[in-house]
Amino acid sequence: MQKYAVFISGNGSNLQAIIDSQNKGEIKAELALVISSNPKAFGLKRAEKAGIKFLVFDPDNYTNRQSVDRDIIIVLKEYKIDFIVLAGYMRLLTPYFIKHYPNKIINVHPSLLPSFKGASGIKDAFTYGVKQTGVTVHFVNEKMDNGPIIMQDTVKINEEDTLETLEEKIHRVEHRIYPQAVALFAEDRLKVKGRCVMVADKSGKVDAKASADPAKTYVPARTMKLKDLL
Repeated sequence: MQKYAVFISGNGSNLQAIIDSQNKGEIKAELALVISSNPKAFGLKRAEKAGIKFLVFDPDNYTNRQSVDRDIIIVLKEYKIDFIVLAGYMRLLTPYFIKHYPNKIINVHPSLLPSFKGASGIKDAFTYGVKQTGVTVHFVNEKMDNGPIIMQDTVKINEEDTLETLEEKIHRVEHRIYPQAVALFAEDRLKVKGRCVMVADKSGKVDAKASADPAKTYVPARTMKLKDLL
């Protein structure tokens, strides 16, 4: 069974969604470690309550980003971590870190990438006036919010929505689809070909026709049911 770590910086609501899915037996991997960049992150209390080991790497104690990432990698190797799940981790990983885990790091972003990249994706979409936004789960590469897209789901912005109600809607979608992506990753069912991510069936096979046609490689998250994926 693979082992994975979840990286957080704040409340940890996506971490909680993953823990809940883990406890239901939906993710066939061991959540072995939680790492936080913030010693006051509420997500650490979630990890403690769930009996998951956690560590804090406060960037204020380091002179540069690579020094932080170097120490984290040492710990990940000690814990034999196979892949990494970013869940509200508010620091950019260095190329040094990413080279140690190519196509082994996933992230959830609160917009339909490639639109509205960055830390304020929900607010940016709301103030821009788009009629719908959404959630993207993607692999992490050396560019911000740029890696191959694993799954997306849309969120409609209604006239009566406020920034706060939109944030709530976005988070509900995140909590639903992110554990799905982690479950697929844990079973090695995410196949990356260039910028396309294909979902293999339970035997590990990818439809050849779908592989040749990028338009057919996207599996809409809103049509997925986790019980059908596992």
